[in-house]
Amino acid sequence: MIRAAVAAAGSADPRDVPVGAVVFGPDGRELARAANAREALGDPTAHAEVLALRAAARAFGDGWRLEGATLAVTLEPCTMCAGALVLARVGKVVFGAWEPKTGAVGSLWDVVRDRRLNHRPQVRGGVLEAECVALLEDFFHRQR
Repeated sequence: MIRAAVAAAGSADPRDVPVGAVVFGPDGRELARAANAREALGDPTAHAEVLALRAAARAFGDGWRLEGATLAVTLEPCTMCAGALVLARVGKVVFGAWEPKTGAVGSLWDVVRDRRLNHRPQVRGGVLEAECVALLEDFFHRQR
């Protein structure tokens, strides 16, 4: 699943941080994929996770619930994306690189496992971490 997210990251506009996200249905079938598009779309909410969740919701479920779905993403989700995962009722989150500055799935915060919320997806982080970190390091090296 993370390999699919890495492939999705490769489709990011060269101006956008290469983060890729793929949503899989309960049966393992790919529902949607996206790459970060904040710069390309001029939209602060155009994170890969949000774009993939929107597309998956159109393809699966009752219009917004993604129960039983798995989101694979190359970078630990931020607070906005973690909140969207909870609200969409995603069943599992798998991510590659940890994000100690803004991560909200275990690093800086742990939104998805907050017991005060009505839904808590399963989480697995650090999958193919070196490969996902390399995507980011290459991008930021080129920016300098």
